Amino acid sequence: MLTWLDRSRRDEVNTVPGDNPASPPLGVFSTRLPDRPNPIGLHRAQILAVEGLRILVSELEALDHAPVIDIKPVLDPVAER
Repeated sequence: MLTWLDRSRRDEVNTVPGDNPASPPLGVFSTRLPDRPNPIGLHRAQILAVEGLRILVSELEALDHAPVIDIKPVLDPVAER
């Protein structure tokens, strides 16, 4: 599932990791910081139900009401759990 991280900052390019304040600043692509120049989130989730324009999913690592851009199937053996 692709989501738009609508609450993330797009002007952040360097950050100090929260778990290591003594670290020198690192680029956002080398951290798990949600602030990205291109705020598209890629998530693995299981679709539980579809009701009109609403999709109920489980295990989605995104904030409530994050806009969904697209849904793609997972084409690997892990998807067959």
